[in-house]
Amino acid sequence: MLIKTKYFGDIDLNDDKIITFEQGIMGFEEYKRYTILFDMEEEDKPAISWLQSVEEQGLALPVINPFHVKPDYNPIVEDEILKPIGEINEQNLVILLSLTVPSDIEKLSANLKAPFIINSDTRKGCQIIVENQDYEVKYNIYKAVKQLKEEKGEN
Repeated sequence: MLIKTKYFGDIDLNDDKIITFEQGIMGFEEYKRYTILFDMEEEDKPAISWLQSVEEQGLALPVINPFHVKPDYNPIVEDEILKPIGEINEQNLVILLSLTVPSDIEKLSANLKAPFIINSDTRKGCQIIVENQDYEVKYNIYKAVKQLKEEKGEN
């Protein structure tokens, strides 16, 4: 299937790369089908990817694996909320956080409160609100990554 994207041009996409969000995602409930895009030129899978709508070419959200910025990320969620996407286990669970990328890179933030949860086996996903009271909507990942690098002696 050929999809048109605003930022990445035309992309030939196999059906098995489409993720269905039955309820849509917050703010874009009318769009149900997405794919995850990332730079194929990098050797490792990049930290930042894009959740690209298959139905609306201009809808692409930057997303990040939470463990890149908060290694102890452990969202608390009622099992009932995840039932529609199928049985989740360590092998099929994908968690992504949406990013806010302002002009001042030091204010780069991730939404810890409303992750995207994807079952890679069923290719179904949902966006949820976690119960963790200490998780922020605008978690400053610039500071978090800088601190992680300092702890590893990489600065």
